Amino acid sequence: MALSAPAVAQTVRVQLSLGMPQAEYDGRVILIFSRNETVEPRFQVERGFASAQIFGEDVDGWRAGQSVAFAGGVTGYPIADLRGVPAGTYTVQAVLHKYDSYHLANGKSVKLPAARGAGQNWRKEPGNLYSRPQRITFDPARRDAITVTLDQVMPSIAEPKDSEFVRFFKFRSPSLSKFWGRDVFLNGHVLVPKDFDKHPEARFPIAVFHGHFPEGFGGFRTTPPEADLKCVPAARFDEPCYNRIEQQEAYDFYRKWVSPDFPRMLIVEIDHSNPYFDDSYAVNSANLGPYGDAITHEFLPALEKKFQGLGQGWARFLYGGSTGGWEALAAQIFYPDAYNGAFAACPDTVDFRQTKVVNIYDDENAFWKIGPFGRVERMVNQNYLGHVGWTNEMENRYERVLGSKSRSGGQWDIWDAVYSPMGEDGYPLPIWDKTTGVIDKKVAAHWRENYDLRHILERDWKTLGPKLRGKLHIYVGDMDNFHLNNAVYLMEEFLERADPAYEGEVKYGDRAEHCWNGDPSLPNKITRLRYNSMYVPKMMQRIQAAAPKGADLTSWRYR
Repeated sequence: MALSAPAVAQTVRVQLSLGMPQAEYDGRVILIFSRNETVEPRFQVERGFASAQIFGEDVDGWRAGQSVAFAGGVTGYPIADLRGVPAGTYTVQAVLHKYDSYHLANGKSVKLPAARGAGQNWRKEPGNLYSRPQRITFDPARRDAITVTLDQVMPSIAEPKDSEFVRFFKFRSPSLSKFWGRDVFLNGHVLVPKDFDKHPEARFPIAVFHGHFPEGFGGFRTTPPEADLKCVPAARFDEPCYNRIEQQEAYDFYRKWVSPDFPRMLIVEIDHSNPYFDDSYAVNSANLGPYGDAITHEFLPALEKKFQGLGQGWARFLYGGSTGGWEALAAQIFYPDAYNGAFAACPDTVDFRQTKVVNIYDDENAFWKIGPFGRVERMVNQNYLGHVGWTNEMENRYERVLGSKSRSGGQWDIWDAVYSPMGEDGYPLPIWDKTTGVIDKKVAAHWRENYDLRHILERDWKTLGPKLRGKLHIYVGDMDNFHLNNAVYLMEEFLERADPAYEGEVKYGDRAEHCWNGDPSLPNKITRLRYNSMYVPKMMQRIQAAAPKGADLTSWRYR
């Protein structure tokens, strides 16, 4: 269909202020249009149809006083082209997501956004540049230019400080530092038990709570909800003051944590943000480096030594939801003797025959189901009623706007970065063309052999099965927002016929969305806040079943 807007659109020039601290910059310039004046435009950008309007362009060696022009033909989201933006008054803002140069151990050189303390959130990553919001009148029929000036620098973020219960652990990884050609740190937010400092004789089991970038240890607070708390609603749950529920749940977990009957153990959330995402997926990767080995063989032993961990596989556990759910399963499968159980809620795709809704092996196109005369878009987001939030083409175009060469920090781009081979240019080979949706079958084959968890289990069950007996536990809502239950059905089909028997569990939540934790007695809005306490009893059962003769089952059970 022909574009109805004028062939030439009014131009917006984003200019780099003369007062910037660096001589030159590499990165991605993101231009944002918004109709909402109450919130900065950068904080209104999202994957769904309600997003603020965005456009993006790369800059290389950009110097103060120079500008980059946004005009017709630059890819946008949700509207695909600046020529399609209706005439009107908007609040605009621009951000430069700054890139660093990396000289990798394999000889490749790439430009990527360094992890600088905000979990790869371009909206607030320290050192990124941005403009003050400004009101403009835009008309695609005009041919003059509007100027937006980048003159602000996002501030640095201080490292967390220790408290009675949460300790900060910073560890330089030798293997990751070698891969990236610079120092790389893994950071742990360690929840220690009551009276930890009073019991130097105790040695503790540890649980790794995998998931996205943690600013601290989530879901734990030592005080009741704030009396004068300003309510933040959650439309997803139809809750007018969901932040109060979150604070209450966090306080309730604290009270449980310090109670005399709760097991004394360590729980750690790991910051393994990297140049491609807020988290590494905790596996070895051609593009991210050996994060699996670094976490399991370097970081955890060092942490256990410092915090009195038992340091043995029977006393280590994994749990998490979504990305963290996939990581828990992957770490357990790839390091079967190093852990004693994985409890995975709403895991990312565990069988690539249903990558969200795409079969990367049999389908030819990831954006469309194509028949002899018609086609239909692939929907990759829903609520519990099946109402659609965005399509696969939309999500991939959103990522194309935020970053080229898998640098958007988005979901599909991180899967490319983790699962794909590295290309000749040093960047990940995409699983499909992000403009057309055509799937690359050679890349798909690499994904299958190295990261398709169901395929790997079925292929290697003869050796893996005995080591994983009783260790795999999966929980997902049957109306998961990202259709992640589809792949779990396929995983369950194999596990239920596996020989030897897997002796774990797979459970589904009726009409439960992302990210149900396995408790059928509570609504999703509560279960998603109870990972920390939900799986502990199951861990204790595993310890009793798997601890070797003579194992320390007492020093950590003090009251």
